[in-house]
Amino acid sequence: MSDRRTILIQLDPDPQPSSFDRVVAIDAGVDEVFSYGSVRAEQVEPLVHGAIFTRGPEDLKRTAIFVGGMDVAAGEELLQRVLKSFIGPMRVSVMLDANGANTTAAAAVHAARRHLELSSATALVLGGTGPVGQRSALLLAHQGADVRLASRSQRRADAAATAVCEAVGSDRVSGYETYDDDTIGAALEGADLVISAGAAGVRLLPRDCWEDAKALKVAIDLNAVPPLGIEGIEVVDKATERSGISCYGAIGVGGTKMKIHKAAIRSLFESNDKVLDAETIFDLGMGEGGA
Repeated sequence: MSDRRTILIQLDPDPQPSSFDRVVAIDAGVDEVFSYGSVRAEQVEPLVHGAIFTRGPEDLKRTAIFVGGMDVAAGEELLQRVLKSFIGPMRVSVMLDANGANTTAAAAVHAARRHLELSSATALVLGGTGPVGQRSALLLAHQGADVRLASRSQRRADAAATAVCEAVGSDRVSGYETYDDDTIGAALEGADLVISAGAAGVRLLPRDCWEDAKALKVAIDLNAVPPLGIEGIEVVDKATERSGISCYGAIGVGGTKMKIHKAAIRSLFESNDKVLDAETIFDLGMGEGGA
Protein backbone atom coordinates (compact mmCIF):
# COMPACT_ATOMS: atom_id res chain seq x y z
CA MET A 1 0.00 0.00 0.00
CA SER A 2 1.24 3.50 -0.82
CA ASP A 3 2.70 5.54 2.03
CA ARG A 4 2.15 8.82 0.22
CA ARG A 5 0.36 11.49 2.27
CA THR A 6 -3.14 12.60 1.39
CA ILE A 7 -3.26 16.12 -0.03
CA LEU A 8 -6.34 18.31 -0.36
CA ILE A 9 -5.95 21.29 -2.71
CA GLN A 10 -8.29 24.07 -1.57
CA LEU A 11 -9.37 26.45 -4.34
CA ASP A 12 -11.08 29.55 -2.93
CA PRO A 13 -12.15 32.59 -4.96
CA ASP A 14 -12.00 34.73 -1.81
CA PRO A 15 -8.76 36.61 -1.03
CA GLN A 16 -8.32 34.67 2.22
CA PRO A 17 -8.99 30.93 1.93
CA SER A 18 -11.50 29.74 4.50
CA SER A 19 -9.93 28.66 7.80
CA PHE A 20 -13.15 26.76 8.56
CA ASP A 21 -12.72 24.54 5.51
CA ARG A 22 -9.05 23.94 6.35
CA VAL A 23 -9.82 22.92 9.93
CA VAL A 24 -12.58 20.54 8.84
CA ALA A 25 -10.23 18.95 6.31
CA ILE A 26 -7.56 18.32 8.94
CA ASP A 27 -10.16 16.99 11.39
CA ALA A 28 -11.39 14.66 8.64
CA GLY A 29 -7.90 13.12 8.53
CA VAL A 30 -6.27 14.89 5.57
CA ASP A 31 -2.48 14.98 5.93
CA GLU A 32 -1.82 18.20 4.04
CA VAL A 33 -4.05 21.08 2.87
CA PHE A 34 -2.69 23.34 0.12
CA SER A 35 -4.80 26.51 0.16
CA TYR A 36 -5.06 28.99 -2.70
CA GLY A 37 -6.99 32.24 -2.42
CA SER A 38 -8.26 34.74 -5.02
CA VAL A 39 -8.42 31.90 -7.52
CA ARG A 40 -9.87 32.88 -10.89
CA ALA A 41 -11.18 30.51 -13.52
CA GLU A 42 -8.21 31.02 -15.84
CA GLN A 43 -5.81 30.01 -13.06
CA VAL A 44 -7.40 26.63 -12.43
CA GLU A 45 -5.83 24.51 -15.17
CA PRO A 46 -2.17 24.76 -14.06
CA LEU A 47 -3.21 24.03 -10.47
CA VAL A 48 -5.12 20.94 -11.60
CA HIS A 49 -2.29 19.79 -13.85
CA GLY A 50 0.09 20.11 -10.93
CA ALA A 51 -2.19 17.76 -9.02
CA ILE A 52 -2.63 15.11 -11.72
CA PHE A 53 0.88 14.93 -13.22
CA THR A 54 2.98 14.70 -10.05
CA ARG A 55 1.81 11.29 -8.88
CA GLY A 56 1.42 7.99 -10.68
CA PRO A 57 -2.03 6.62 -11.54
CA GLU A 58 -2.07 4.35 -8.49
CA ASP A 59 -1.57 7.36 -6.20
CA LEU A 60 -3.96 9.84 -7.78
CA LYS A 61 -6.67 8.94 -5.29
CA ARG A 62 -4.45 10.35 -2.55
CA THR A 63 -4.83 13.84 -4.00
CA ALA A 64 -8.19 15.67 -4.10
CA ILE A 65 -9.56 19.15 -4.76
CA PHE A 66 -11.99 21.15 -2.61
CA VAL A 67 -13.75 24.21 -4.09
CA GLY A 68 -15.06 26.63 -1.47
CA GLY A 69 -15.41 30.36 -0.92
CA MET A 70 -18.38 32.57 -0.10
CA ASP A 71 -19.51 33.15 -3.70
CA VAL A 72 -21.39 30.03 -4.83
CA ALA A 73 -21.59 31.11 -8.47
CA ALA A 74 -17.82 31.67 -8.52
CA GLY A 75 -17.33 28.27 -6.90
CA GLU A 76 -19.47 26.57 -9.51
CA GLU A 77 -17.40 28.22 -12.25
CA LEU A 78 -14.19 26.96 -10.64
CA LEU A 79 -15.64 23.45 -10.41
CA GLN A 80 -16.43 23.40 -14.12
CA ARG A 81 -12.88 24.57 -14.91
CA VAL A 82 -11.50 21.81 -12.70
CA LEU A 83 -13.50 19.16 -14.54
CA LYS A 84 -12.48 20.53 -17.95
CA SER A 85 -8.81 20.42 -16.91
CA PHE A 86 -8.74 16.65 -16.35
CA ILE A 87 -7.23 14.55 -19.12
CA GLY A 88 -8.86 11.16 -19.50
CA PRO A 89 -8.05 8.99 -16.48
CA MET A 90 -5.60 11.60 -15.23
CA ARG A 91 -7.93 13.17 -12.70
CA VAL A 92 -8.59 13.47 -8.99
CA SER A 93 -11.76 13.59 -6.94
CA VAL A 94 -13.30 17.02 -6.35
CA MET A 95 -15.86 18.47 -3.94
CA LEU A 96 -17.87 21.70 -4.19
CA ASP A 97 -19.14 23.28 -0.97
CA ALA A 98 -18.96 27.01 -1.59
CA ASN A 99 -20.45 28.91 1.36
CA GLY A 100 -21.26 25.52 2.88
CA ALA A 101 -24.36 25.42 0.70
CA ASN A 102 -24.26 21.75 -0.24
CA THR A 103 -23.49 20.34 3.21
CA THR A 104 -25.96 22.68 4.93
CA ALA A 105 -28.81 21.82 2.55
CA ALA A 106 -28.04 18.11 2.88
CA ALA A 107 -28.10 18.33 6.68
CA ALA A 108 -31.40 20.24 6.69
CA VAL A 109 -33.13 17.71 4.47
CA HIS A 110 -31.75 14.83 6.51
CA ALA A 111 -33.14 16.48 9.65
CA ALA A 112 -36.56 16.69 8.00
CA ARG A 113 -36.57 13.06 6.90
CA ARG A 114 -36.16 11.92 10.51
CA HIS A 115 -39.75 13.06 11.03
CA LEU A 116 -41.42 12.93 7.62
CA GLU A 117 -41.84 10.63 4.67
CA LEU A 118 -40.54 13.12 2.14
CA SER A 119 -42.02 11.34 -0.87
CA SER A 120 -45.48 12.37 0.33
CA ALA A 121 -44.56 15.68 2.00
CA THR A 122 -45.25 19.28 1.02
CA ALA A 123 -42.36 21.60 1.86
CA LEU A 124 -42.00 25.37 1.93
CA VAL A 125 -38.46 26.75 1.46
CA LEU A 126 -38.17 30.39 2.53
CA GLY A 127 -35.26 32.30 1.06
CA GLY A 128 -35.50 29.76 -1.72
CA THR A 129 -33.66 31.76 -4.35
CA GLY A 130 -30.38 31.70 -2.39
CA PRO A 131 -27.77 28.94 -2.74
CA VAL A 132 -28.85 26.93 0.32
CA GLY A 133 -32.53 27.42 -0.49
CA GLN A 134 -32.19 26.24 -4.07
CA ARG A 135 -30.18 23.20 -3.03
CA SER A 136 -32.66 22.35 -0.28
CA ALA A 137 -35.49 22.57 -2.82
CA LEU A 138 -33.55 20.36 -5.25
CA LEU A 139 -32.85 17.69 -2.64
CA LEU A 140 -36.44 17.71 -1.40
CA ALA A 141 -37.75 17.36 -4.94
CA HIS A 142 -35.36 14.48 -5.58
CA GLN A 143 -36.86 12.78 -2.54
CA GLY A 144 -40.33 13.14 -4.06
CA ALA A 145 -41.61 16.10 -2.04
CA ASP A 146 -43.79 18.83 -3.51
CA VAL A 147 -41.78 21.99 -2.94
CA ARG A 148 -42.88 25.60 -2.64
CA LEU A 149 -39.85 27.78 -3.31
CA ALA A 150 -40.48 31.20 -1.79
CA SER A 151 -39.07 34.67 -2.30
CA ARG A 152 -40.23 38.20 -1.68
CA SER A 153 -40.34 38.49 -5.49
CA GLN A 154 -42.66 36.24 -7.52
CA ARG A 155 -40.45 36.68 -10.56
CA ARG A 156 -37.34 35.48 -8.74
CA ALA A 157 -39.23 32.64 -7.09
CA ASP A 158 -40.57 31.44 -10.45
CA ALA A 159 -37.15 31.64 -12.10
CA ALA A 160 -35.48 29.65 -9.32
CA ALA A 161 -38.31 27.10 -9.26
CA THR A 162 -37.99 26.59 -13.02
CA ALA A 163 -34.24 26.08 -12.72
CA VAL A 164 -34.67 23.48 -9.97
CA CYS A 165 -37.40 21.68 -11.94
CA GLU A 166 -35.08 21.46 -14.94
CA ALA A 167 -32.28 20.10 -12.76
CA VAL A 168 -34.55 17.50 -11.16
CA GLY A 169 -36.46 16.64 -14.33
CA SER A 170 -39.87 17.10 -12.74
CA ASP A 171 -42.49 19.76 -12.03
CA ARG A 172 -42.51 19.30 -8.26
CA VAL A 173 -41.21 22.80 -7.49
CA SER A 174 -43.41 25.92 -7.66
CA GLY A 175 -42.57 29.57 -7.01
CA TYR A 176 -44.34 31.43 -4.20
CA GLU A 177 -44.24 35.11 -3.27
CA THR A 178 -43.98 35.70 0.51
CA TYR A 179 -43.74 39.32 1.57
CA ASP A 180 -46.27 39.67 4.44
CA ASP A 181 -48.25 37.57 6.91
CA ASP A 182 -51.04 36.87 4.43
CA THR A 183 -48.80 35.59 1.64
CA ILE A 184 -46.67 33.62 4.11
CA GLY A 185 -49.82 32.07 5.57
CA ALA A 186 -51.02 31.10 2.11
CA ALA A 187 -47.67 29.48 1.29
CA LEU A 188 -47.74 27.54 4.58
CA GLU A 189 -51.27 26.23 4.02
CA GLY A 190 -51.07 22.43 3.94
CA ALA A 191 -47.26 22.33 4.25
CA ASP A 192 -45.70 19.62 6.43
CA LEU A 193 -42.24 21.21 6.47
CA VAL A 194 -40.75 24.69 6.39
CA ILE A 195 -37.05 25.43 5.92
CA SER A 196 -35.85 29.00 6.36
CA ALA A 197 -32.69 29.49 4.29
CA GLY A 198 -32.57 33.25 3.99
CA ALA A 199 -29.76 35.72 4.56
CA ALA A 200 -28.22 36.02 8.00
CA GLY A 201 -30.09 38.31 10.38
CA VAL A 202 -33.31 38.44 8.34
CA ARG A 203 -36.58 37.23 9.89
CA LEU A 204 -38.71 35.47 7.29
CA LEU A 205 -41.36 33.73 9.38
CA PRO A 206 -43.22 35.30 12.33
CA ARG A 207 -44.12 33.02 15.23
CA ASP A 208 -47.89 33.46 14.80
CA CYS A 209 -47.75 32.26 11.19
CA TRP A 210 -46.06 28.93 11.85
CA GLU A 211 -47.75 28.22 15.16
CA ASP A 212 -51.12 28.59 13.43
CA ALA A 213 -50.17 26.33 10.48
CA LYS A 214 -52.32 23.27 11.15
CA ALA A 215 -50.49 20.82 8.88
CA LEU A 216 -46.94 21.84 9.87
CA LYS A 217 -44.87 19.09 11.50
CA VAL A 218 -41.25 20.26 11.12
CA ALA A 219 -39.67 23.74 11.11
CA ILE A 220 -35.96 24.25 10.35
CA ASP A 221 -34.15 27.58 10.61
CA LEU A 222 -30.65 27.72 9.11
CA ASN A 223 -29.87 31.27 10.24
CA ALA A 224 -27.61 31.56 13.30
CA VAL A 225 -27.46 35.38 13.38
CA PRO A 226 -30.16 37.33 15.32
CA PRO A 227 -32.86 38.02 14.48
CA LEU A 228 -33.27 34.38 13.46
CA GLY A 229 -35.16 33.45 10.33
CA ILE A 230 -38.05 31.79 12.18
CA GLU A 231 -39.29 33.70 15.21
CA GLY A 232 -39.63 31.49 18.28
CA ILE A 233 -37.07 28.86 17.31
CA GLU A 234 -33.80 28.80 19.25
CA VAL A 235 -30.49 28.39 17.45
CA VAL A 236 -29.70 25.26 19.52
CA ASP A 237 -33.06 23.55 18.95
CA LYS A 238 -32.67 19.98 17.77
CA ALA A 239 -35.98 18.18 17.31
CA THR A 240 -37.30 20.44 20.06
CA GLU A 241 -41.09 20.33 20.22
CA ARG A 242 -42.72 23.73 20.12
CA SER A 243 -46.49 23.99 19.73
CA GLY A 244 -46.48 20.36 18.59
CA ILE A 245 -43.91 21.03 15.84
CA SER A 246 -40.40 19.51 15.73
CA CYS A 247 -38.03 22.49 15.53
CA TYR A 248 -34.39 22.80 14.51
CA GLY A 249 -32.07 25.79 14.75
CA ALA A 250 -28.81 26.34 12.89
CA ILE A 251 -26.65 24.77 15.60
CA GLY A 252 -29.14 21.92 15.95
CA VAL A 253 -28.60 21.13 12.26
CA GLY A 254 -24.89 21.95 12.46
CA GLY A 255 -23.82 18.68 14.04
CA THR A 256 -25.18 16.71 11.12
CA LYS A 257 -23.65 19.19 8.68
CA MET A 258 -20.21 18.68 10.20
CA LYS A 259 -20.53 14.88 10.10
CA ILE A 260 -21.54 15.05 6.43
CA HIS A 261 -18.74 17.50 5.57
CA LYS A 262 -16.08 15.29 7.15
CA ALA A 263 -17.49 12.13 5.59
CA ALA A 264 -17.46 13.81 2.18
CA ILE A 265 -13.82 14.88 2.59
CA ARG A 266 -12.80 11.36 3.62
CA SER A 267 -14.65 9.82 0.67
CA LEU A 268 -12.62 11.92 -1.78
CA PHE A 269 -9.62 9.67 -1.11
CA GLU A 270 -11.42 6.40 -1.86
CA SER A 271 -10.97 6.85 -5.61
CA ASN A 272 -9.75 9.48 -8.05
CA ASP A 273 -13.00 10.01 -9.98
CA LYS A 274 -15.60 11.39 -7.56
CA VAL A 275 -17.46 14.66 -8.10
CA LEU A 276 -19.27 15.66 -4.91
CA ASP A 277 -22.13 18.12 -5.35
CA ALA A 278 -25.39 18.57 -3.44
CA GLU A 279 -26.91 15.24 -4.44
CA THR A 280 -23.85 13.07 -3.87
CA ILE A 281 -23.12 14.84 -0.58
CA PHE A 282 -26.72 14.18 0.51
CA ASP A 283 -26.31 10.48 -0.32
CA LEU A 284 -23.17 10.35 1.83
CA GLY A 285 -25.22 11.74 4.71
CA MET A 286 -27.34 8.60 4.80
CA GLY A 287 -24.65 6.98 6.91
CA GLU A 288 -23.67 10.05 8.93
CA GLY A 289 -26.60 10.72 11.21
CA GLY A 290 -28.98 11.45 8.37
CA ALA A 291 -30.87 8.15 8.44
